[in-house]
Amino acid sequence: MVDHTVAVLAGGLSHERDVSLRSGRRLSAALRADGFTVEEWDTDSGLMERLRTHRPDAVVVALHGGEGENGSVQTVLEMLDVPFVGTSSQGCRRAWDKPIAKSLVAKAGFTTPDWVVLPHSTFRELGAQAVLDAMVERLGLPLILKPDQGGSALGAQVVRDAAELPTAMVGCFAYGDTVLAEQFVDGVEVAVTVVEGENGAEALPAVEIVPESGIYDYTARYTAGLTDFFTPARISPEAAKAVGELAVSAHQQLGLRDISRTDAVVAEDGTVYFLEVNLSPGLTETSTVPMAMEAAGQSLGSVFGDLIARAVRRAG
Repeated sequence: MVDHTVAVLAGGLSHERDVSLRSGRRLSAALRADGFTVEEWDTDSGLMERLRTHRPDAVVVALHGGEGENGSVQTVLEMLDVPFVGTSSQGCRRAWDKPIAKSLVAKAGFTTPDWVVLPHSTFRELGAQAVLDAMVERLGLPLILKPDQGGSALGAQVVRDAAELPTAMVGCFAYGDTVLAEQFVDGVEVAVTVVEGENGAEALPAVEIVPESGIYDYTARYTAGLTDFFTPARISPEAAKAVGELAVSAHQQLGLRDISRTDAVVAEDGTVYFLEVNLSPGLTETSTVPMAMEAAGQSLGSVFGDLIARAVRRAG
C-alpha cells in the first residue's frame, strides 16, 4: 500500500458538529491502523490556508450537515484541485435537498411516502391552522415532520394526533425554514450502505434499526444502548434484494460517488419505501455504516483506504 497523507475533515459549525468529530476520530484511528498518515482538520477560517500550504494527498469529508453535505466544502476542494473521497458538489446539492432526492428516486420507479413541502412563510401568511388542516387532509395521520435539509433526524417528529402538529412544527422550524411533511410508514426500518469498488456501486448488507422508543431520533442514533441493530436485517430475501437495488439506484440517480447510505422502510406487505439518502454517513460506534462493513467482512480502514486510492487516481 502506498503511504498517502490524508486530511480528515470533521467538526464544522452545523448542529451535527459533535457527531462529526466522533466520526472523524474513529475514521482517523482506523486509517492510521492501516498505515496512513492522518491529520484531523476542523473546517474553520484556517482551512483554505492549510489546504494550500500543507496540501494532503487526499481529503476525506467526515462532516455531517451544513457545509459538509450541501456541496460548499466540496466546491472549495474542487476549486483547489484537492482530491477528496465522497460526492461531487453537484451531487451533494441534489441529495442534500430531501424533496429533490425523493422526486428523482420516485422518477426512477421506486416508492417513497407521499409528501408536501412548505416554508415557514406560508404558515405565517395563509394562517397556520388552515394550512395544517389541509396537510392532514392530504397526508392523513400519522405523519412525520422533518426539515427539508439536514441529517441525524434533528427536528424530525412523528405526529399521530392533529393536536400535536403546532408544537411539532415549531420544533421542526428550529432547524430550518422549510418543513417536509411525509406520510409515516410503519414497518422495518433499514439503512443500506453503498460503496463503489472495482465492480461499480455495490450494496452492503442492510442494517435493521429497532429504537427502544419506537422512533429513531437523534438521541436514539447516538446514545449507546437505546437502539438495537440487526445485521443483516431480519427481512425476507426478496426484501433484502429490493432494498439493495433501491440503495444502488438512489446512489446512481442522484450522482453520488464513493459511498452513501440510503434509509428505507420495508412495510408489512413487503413494499420498500425510500426515505432519504446520506452522502456523508456517520461513522461512530453506534452508526450503521461500520456495522454493514463488518457484516460484509470488511473494515472501516480498508474500505476508506480503497476509496482514498480511488480519489488519488481520479486526480492523477
